[in-house]
Amino acid sequence: VCCLEMTTKRKLIGRLVPCRCFRGEEEIVSVLDYSHCGLQQVPKEVFNFERTLEELYLDANQIEELPKQLFSCQALRKLSIPDNDLSSLPTTIASLVNLRELDISKNGIQDFPENIKCCKCLTIIEASVNPVSNFFPDFLFFVVLWNEPVLSCPLPRLVKLRILELRENHLKTLPKSMHKLTQLERLDLGNNEFSELPEVLEQIQNLKELWMDNNSLQILPGSIGKLKQLVYLDVSKNRIETVDLDISGCEGLEDLLLSSNMLQQLPDSIGLLKRLTTLKVDDNQLTILPNAIG
Repeated sequence: VCCLEMTTKRKLIGRLVPCRCFRGEEEIVSVLDYSHCGLQQVPKEVFNFERTLEELYLDANQIEELPKQLFSCQALRKLSIPDNDLSSLPTTIASLVNLRELDISKNGIQDFPENIKCCKCLTIIEASVNPVSNFFPDFLFFVVLWNEPVLSCPLPRLVKLRILELRENHLKTLPKSMHKLTQLERLDLGNNEFSELPEVLEQIQNLKELWMDNNSLQILPGSIGKLKQLVYLDVSKNRIETVDLDISGCEGLEDLLLSSNMLQQLPDSIGLLKRLTTLKVDDNQLTILPNAIG
């Protein structure tokens, strides 16, 4: 079935599957959708629109690799290929200099090519449910030197990143250089192997949403209180025995999920979270709640 929406200038828009009956010199295709088509490779028809294609959806197929020709699509702003059989990303991804959103979740990707740093417009990376064990190494924040012999200035790439989804991998740590993601607002680290809250998180001052559920945290440290903009915090299904008093520093917090831990008590300072609207502490070992909550 071919679904097309056209203007008088023969510009094809919307989420489309290309139709051969509309080929022509003036044809412009900006979005293609091949989701749930049982594909084993990227259709060759895609490359007919390499100059105009801005969004490509290949969700839920059986694609094992991305062809080099795909990376000639210089206008591509969104590449969505979750739930496929990719084992790696080719180095040619560096050619997608206008790429803003990349969804490679639910694949078999173990690491990322170093030159993904060239995709400097990326604002969203979704890489959940992959066997990644060491994501975001320091090469993503490499230093660019000015021509002047004395002056050097670090210009980290991917600084526009706002959303980073890394759920269900094998992560245990985050690199210190991650603090350079100054615009990061949402970070999902659920279902990984963290035994403690990564220290670098306290430096990501604009973080608003943090998922660390289904890890092995034993303490919710006072450093979490440095995240003044944090609105949503999920640390359920860990082994947390202690919540530090300084959690009160999260003055913007609205949702705090502490379910399924090993808590015997909560600090009185939780009562200072004036914006808190949701507090979940079910499946713990609590015998009493702080009076401050009332």
